[in-house]
Amino acid sequence: MKIHIETERLILRDLEMTDAEGMFQLDSDPEVHEFLGKKPIKTLEEAVEVIERVRKQYERNGIGRWAIIDRETGDFIGWAGLKYEEVLRKEFSYYDLGYRLRKDYWGKGIATESAMASLNYGFEKLHLSEIGAAAAVNHLVSNKILKKIGLNFIETFVYDEIPHNWYAIKKTEWLNKQMNG
Repeated sequence: MKIHIETERLILRDLEMTDAEGMFQLDSDPEVHEFLGKKPIKTLEEAVEVIERVRKQYERNGIGRWAIIDRETGDFIGWAGLKYEEVLRKEFSYYDLGYRLRKDYWGKGIATESAMASLNYGFEKLHLSEIGAAAAVNHLVSNKILKKIGLNFIETFVYDEIPHNWYAIKKTEWLNKQMNG
């Protein structure tokens, strides 16, 4: 098991097949998928397929979403992190920051904490020059988190017939924000 980030409350590590039940709990919840095309998974096998796809990203791109684990309980909370995104924005590929949590962990600052840790990892460890993210326009919480961690709103675009807000931050901007608190 490869651990990438540890925060006060969380461990962010590679997704493993042992996360299938937690992934199923996460991705089978219709509320979790409210802003994701409303297509929750229906079987444990689909959860395994999701994990297999992410693990292929580790091999192909050297990065992919990580499991978020509660340090105290060892509970699977969801996933967060970066991935090399080639589909969402048809005009360009980019490193995408994302997160998805089980509903019982919403409203506890975990998405913000894991997103900030992932952003820092992308610039400090991977030496990326820019990180992007998207959120459905109507997903108010996700839009708020992306702004809170320092990403800049760039534009609105349509993906899968749903308007999304596009955010990005360059490493130089991130460094400046780090220095000026």
